[in-house]
Amino acid sequence: MTSEIVAPAPGRRREAAVPAGRAGFREALAFEWIKFRSLRSTLWVTAVATLLPAPGAVLVAATESIQPEETVLGGALTFATPALMLAAVLGALVVCGEYGSGTMRSTVAAVPRRGTVLAAKGTLLACLLYALALPSCAAAYLVGDALLDDTHAQGDPLPALFGIAATFPVAGLFGLAVGALIRHGAGAITSVIAVLLLPGMLGPLFGPAERWVAGVSPTAALQKLTQSSEAAPELAGSLGAWPSLLLVAGYTALALMGTAALFQRRDV
Repeated sequence: MTSEIVAPAPGRRREAAVPAGRAGFREALAFEWIKFRSLRSTLWVTAVATLLPAPGAVLVAATESIQPEETVLGGALTFATPALMLAAVLGALVVCGEYGSGTMRSTVAAVPRRGTVLAAKGTLLACLLYALALPSCAAAYLVGDALLDDTHAQGDPLPALFGIAATFPVAGLFGLAVGALIRHGAGAITSVIAVLLLPGMLGPLFGPAERWVAGVSPTAALQKLTQSSEAAPELAGSLGAWPSLLLVAGYTALALMGTAALFQRRDV
């Protein structure tokens, strides 16, 4: 009895399958990208956050709602603040969506190293947000520069635009940390928006300490980088724009480390 050997068809490449439970960072990153683009919620939030700043600059110019002391850069990027909130919401959705659908169990079964899972989510989110935020904010500035009158100070768009774009992945990673901690979509979204809004809203209640309370939020760092009139030292603290961004990045990193440690221990 002879056995027939079937040769692989010409031109077809055999792909090596990743053994179950042996997926590394590269495979985890590929998994995260597939999940990200398969969810309507993440795609819609990403699209709105990306497209919001430029039409916002048109609206500010059309309504002439820019303050006399405002810079062109600050006025053009007025709608960068709600876009920043959406970036934080996106970070929460990236992880809470998996808990809500129950697919987190499949994720950690495919990639048992939970630190790798969290690192892949954070890397994808940060790279995507920065890659989209930089051209979005630059376009908003160019629109504002073309439409706003010359009575306003120009501001310094470079290198400020790079820092402005960097606030988006920082906010997204903070949302990711909160989402992995709370594991409930509504609660995580409420929490990240509260962190973005409440320091500025509650700051006046603290009297002389207002600038320190308001100055710790990601929105304060954004306002300082846009050289907005709302970023006056008495309102947002005397810490400079770049140190403020580093401060926000620092406590976001601490939040991620704490979340990673908890993520290793908790059941999914």
